[in-house]
Amino acid sequence: MASISKSNPLEEADDAEEEVQHFDDFTLASSWERFISDIEATCRQWLADGPKNLVEKGAVAVEDSKNLFTVKNELKNVAKSYCMEFYFQIENNGSQQAGIGNWNSNSHDLQLCFGVKDFLLIAPQSASGVLLDTPESSKLLSAVAIALSNCGSLWPAFVPVHDPSRKAYIGIQNMGTVFTRRFEADRIGSQVPVKLMHLEGLYELFVSKFVYSGVDFSMHNFKVHFMMRLTYQTFPYDEEDEEIDMDELMDDKTDAAENYGSESRNKVLWDDDCPWSEWYSAEDPLRGFELVVTWADRTVESTLEMAELENASPHDAEKWILHPILSPYLGDPSHGKRIDFASQLLCLVEALDTSFAAQFMEDFVSVENPSSENLKTSVVIPPPSVLDRVIKDLFREGSKLPDFNKGEHRLSRALKAAPLESLFTQFCLHSLWFGNCNIRAIAFLWIEFVREVRWCWEETQPLPKMPIDGPIDLSTCLINQKLHLLAICIEKKREMNEEFLDCIGSDDSSDASVSMEEHRKVDKRRNASSEADLQRKRDSSIAEDTSNRLRFERKTERTNSVNQSPTDAIRRGSAGPVGTMMLLKSRQQLHAPFTQDPPLMTEDMHEERLQAVEAFGDSLNVPGQLEKDILLSDMSAFKAANPDAVFEDFIRWHSPGDWESFEPKTTEPSAGPRTEGSKDEWPPRGRLSQRMSDQGNLWRKSWNDAPALPADDQKPLLDPNREGEKIVHYLETVRPHQLLEQMVCTAFRGSADTLNQTNFGNMRQMTSKLEQLYLIIKSTLGALQRNNLPDKAKTVKDLKRLCMVFESVEKLVAVAASIHRKFLDASRLAQVIFSDFYGIYAPTMGMSTNDEENKSRTEMEVSRQEVSLRERQVVSNLFSPPSANQSWRKVLSMGNLLNGHEPILREIIFSTGDDVNNGIHYAAAADVAATSDRMGEEIETHRMYVSGTSNDLRVGLSVTSCD
Repeated sequence: MASISKSNPLEEADDAEEEVQHFDDFTLASSWERFISDIEATCRQWLADGPKNLVEKGAVAVEDSKNLFTVKNELKNVAKSYCMEFYFQIENNGSQQAGIGNWNSNSHDLQLCFGVKDFLLIAPQSASGVLLDTPESSKLLSAVAIALSNCGSLWPAFVPVHDPSRKAYIGIQNMGTVFTRRFEADRIGSQVPVKLMHLEGLYELFVSKFVYSGVDFSMHNFKVHFMMRLTYQTFPYDEEDEEIDMDELMDDKTDAAENYGSESRNKVLWDDDCPWSEWYSAEDPLRGFELVVTWADRTVESTLEMAELENASPHDAEKWILHPILSPYLGDPSHGKRIDFASQLLCLVEALDTSFAAQFMEDFVSVENPSSENLKTSVVIPPPSVLDRVIKDLFREGSKLPDFNKGEHRLSRALKAAPLESLFTQFCLHSLWFGNCNIRAIAFLWIEFVREVRWCWEETQPLPKMPIDGPIDLSTCLINQKLHLLAICIEKKREMNEEFLDCIGSDDSSDASVSMEEHRKVDKRRNASSEADLQRKRDSSIAEDTSNRLRFERKTERTNSVNQSPTDAIRRGSAGPVGTMMLLKSRQQLHAPFTQDPPLMTEDMHEERLQAVEAFGDSLNVPGQLEKDILLSDMSAFKAANPDAVFEDFIRWHSPGDWESFEPKTTEPSAGPRTEGSKDEWPPRGRLSQRMSDQGNLWRKSWNDAPALPADDQKPLLDPNREGEKIVHYLETVRPHQLLEQMVCTAFRGSADTLNQTNFGNMRQMTSKLEQLYLIIKSTLGALQRNNLPDKAKTVKDLKRLCMVFESVEKLVAVAASIHRKFLDASRLAQVIFSDFYGIYAPTMGMSTNDEENKSRTEMEVSRQEVSLRERQVVSNLFSPPSANQSWRKVLSMGNLLNGHEPILREIIFSTGDDVNNGIHYAAAADVAATSDRMGEEIETHRMYVSGTSNDLRVGLSVTSCD
């Protein structure tokens, strides 16, 4: 019993001692051990979360990479702080990426150097961010390796070393059982040895890593896996130090205004044949191209093969990838930093907002006007030479009228503006660039413009860029209608002057009878007249020249007096018989007279006419003065052409609806053609309508008062002198806001029609976007077509928003034009590139002008596109041979030239492998590998990544060993 009682305390002591041995007393652990424990805890947490959960918890996407994310954690060891980052990749669906390609352009620098996927990076939190002490870097890397080994993780770990400019790293990775990979990367920033500039030297450098130093490489062959990627880039735009900073350009707007319209520019720009080049030169949205040429994995055995590869043409490579480089301005709103249609239209909208402050345009230039004094300090007025140049361009006479349908979209006519090539549209487009389109500059230009219009009117000179005939298009703006009518008045005034001079000349000559030869000439012209002219209706819009018709009528009358019967000779102004109709009284054929054209009227004249009709009533018994004048003119012409006509004859011809016929309807077919004047049907049975039979009918009274005068002898319905003077007066006294409202509408349409002329090939997205632009312009400008703006502030705000939409479409048109002209023979590639850009750019179109929202819109990048074999020549032509000025700056030390361009970056991967069971170095691991899944597997023993140029070389080496 005693012995048993003695053994109990010993057993309890042993148990207590065993319990103490399993207790981790961190109070006695070193700082180094605690540091390793912190690393291990962090790594275990990241392993447990997994990539998907880490993204949900706030992992940050790495810049310039779509699928690479990073998380970080701060660690402390004594007085030093470190930052440990974990980089991992996932696919778009959230799952971890299965692998990484050697040439993934979005890969991290360490992934490219060492061919890893997920990795750890630990660096000190210091100004340099690297470890300058070699023992400290080795100690830190060992700590991370121990922690990862305790976690059972196979992540590689890296530590930055040396100077930051060298981008040097050391790293380690536990490959599993007995294999370990060690990494090392360094960079030579200058004075690269000549041997390492060429592929032969790089090949020997890699071979030296796994063979004895005394081996002669030229006498032995070493099988090495080789991959190469070359990156070419077109020369930057304006490399010859001719690039102009946009900020400086906007500061020198005064100098730019003085040089407005200069034709001294000899340099050929990319958009010289684009429709907008007449007004401004746009920066090429495609600043250049980057071409990546890849040679796939192949095996080389000697330096001779490497020399042959260095001299190989890029066309022999297996893969071409093209990457368009976009201009930075595409991602940011201009905010006045660029000059294009959108920026100038915005200035015009601001001028509209200012135009309500004065009653006349002269007030903005008058010295006595206080508002003009306020404008003098903030606006720019071009010098008189620029003003003269613009006026000369506007009123330059051409041999023929321009095509007014040029550039017209099918939705253009929905905008109440003027055609693109018309005089007023050209004035509006010129005003956009005149003095930066401020209200004072517009006033100067408008006053001079009207002064020139008045000179054309007073001197009877043709108004350029305006038709001199045809109906007035009421769908255009009022000023364009006025200018059109003025051009017609000038032409009629000129014809009247010529006829007056002809009359004076005829009075001085003898009144001899017309010779037979002259009769033959008249007969020939009469027979050559078209049948359509003889069958014109009275109420049609006649587009032929009035004076030419009247002169033809006079010659026809002289011919009739000689060749026709005495009864027909008294007809004057006849255009020919009207079918089989006969006069009721004399049973002679009823002739249609030549009548005066209805007077042309503008929109405001129609409104005045309607107001007069409303004031006197809309009954035909109380017609307006204009209708009465037209009716009297038609009656006089009808009487002259039909001397024996009665009032009923005129009604039967002029208004058949007011003649009620009583002729019986027969269903039997007639034996032959029947005439109105046949004996069994004469006189025709019928009567006037009720309104024409009323007592005191004004039509009958007008018939009785109308003299028998042909249209040639009547007073013209349109007085060109009176109407022309009224039009010029309107232009001189138009209200500033009314002028600016029409200018805004016309400038938007003119700018849109100019962009619509751009040739961008078969890009359906662009066609659809232009149609949307016209619809948006129509809906926004609807408020300006009213006489009074309901809300001026809201309208101006909407117009500024429209300018932003216009800017987006204008950029899109420039991109489409640039892509199309560069890929004329590679339409597929052009369509793919534009579609990719459109998908990125379209969501940003029309964004708010809020600066906070636009801060993220700094750069846009389209994806890389693979080039087919048939398209390679087109892409190769993009790399034009360098000029002499560009060539002398380049030191052509590398091979594989593309049209004289050497690669801006050469990347090479050398690798070699060995079977796990082969080789002296790995024999010690054969027994381990034989019992594992690595039986017969080849592992990569050496890998070297080389990147750079002839003046910059970076090498990353990874070696697998058995520890």
